[in-house]
Amino acid sequence: MSEPVTPSQFALETAVQRRGENLWTAELHAGWRIGAVPNGGYVLAIAGRALSEALPHKDPLAVNAFYLAPTTLGPVECRVELLRAGGNTSHASARVYQDGELKMVVTAAYTTLARLQGPSWSGQARPHFPAWEECVSGGDSGLEFRQRVDIRLVEEAAVFRGGEPSGSGEFRGWVQHADGAAPDAIALLMFADAFPPPVFDVLGVVGWVPTVELTVQLRGLPAPGPLQARLFSKHLTSGVIEEDGEYWDSTGNLVAISRQTAKVRLPRAQ
Repeated sequence: MSEPVTPSQFALETAVQRRGENLWTAELHAGWRIGAVPNGGYVLAIAGRALSEALPHKDPLAVNAFYLAPTTLGPVECRVELLRAGGNTSHASARVYQDGELKMVVTAAYTTLARLQGPSWSGQARPHFPAWEECVSGGDSGLEFRQRVDIRLVEEAAVFRGGEPSGSGEFRGWVQHADGAAPDAIALLMFADAFPPPVFDVLGVVGWVPTVELTVQLRGLPAPGPLQARLFSKHLTSGVIEEDGEYWDSTGNLVAISRQTAKVRLPRAQ
């Protein structure tokens, strides 16, 4: 008889419980916060798990989230509305509430990623990165979020050590669960919001960069092992910036792309 599989910490801390028709509840746990606020990708993963349980298709294909207000630790409710269930794809929306306040609105298309078939093409080759073991622990390792997510940047970004930003608007490296658990489709929703904002390598590690909207598109189920990631920005306009992400699994397959809209809020002059 095979040994029972122990759920990963991510699976345990994004678990949802069905409480009624179209209603799921979950708990936002410590360990995932950026400052005082749970990471937006972590909250999205909880909504994504509720959608996976509610829909006939279990894998996110394209997920879009608008963040209306910050969440805090504690219980949340997720109300799911099925929009259409097709043969290959299901569409639905989810609304996340906390203490009666609407915090996040999600629209999504779900499918079965293992059954995708058709032509493949890429206009850009996967960048070559040094191996996981050769990269340095990157970003602000003092954040609570880093208790759950291990990030290794290709370059030891000087901006996180008190140095000047390079001006590249790009961070490259690897990311995985801190406990070494294998990534899955729901985890990709969280990893898409795991890297530090690229604007830090333009303006420095100053201020706050809250996410307004995040879209994650999945292209396949990730293989076990760390994910290779590239997060970059090209335009900062009147305090609004885009962040584009590309994610490859340990075998070199592109498994997700992302784009988010964020606001860059600098500290007020004293």
